[in-house]
Amino acid sequence: MMNISQAAAQTGLSAKQIRDYEKAGLLPATTRTASGYRTYGQSAIERLTFIARARQVGFSLTQIQALLALQDDPNRTSCAVKALTSAHIDELTAKIAQLQAMKDTLQAWHDACHGDERSDCVILQSLGASNE
Repeated sequence: MMNISQAAAQTGLSAKQIRDYEKAGLLPATTRTASGYRTYGQSAIERLTFIARARQVGFSLTQIQALLALQDDPNRTSCAVKALTSAHIDELTAKIAQLQAMKDTLQAWHDACHGDERSDCVILQSLGASNE
């Protein structure tokens, strides 16, 4: 058993994140010492590691909750897990396209800016222009 600081060090999460995940129901209530401190066993560490890794690849807390439910379900099917992952990939693809469009716009403004002693600035003009 380890305390929250040790669990945080082991999983790469902060103590606050661990408490938040417990509050959100992603982590079952932990046992506590006589003085009220949380303690974490190996299964809690494994679950926290799962949550941390899922967050690293961009899953939301709602998606992680669904993944954990599947992980806990002995009758799960891999197609259900794959469907959740496919939906997340689609979301990431859309977000990447949106970010690329933003970058392209900024790059065009940047390239058009003289960047010298002139007071006129294409970037400021573009930011102030309407989107008609």
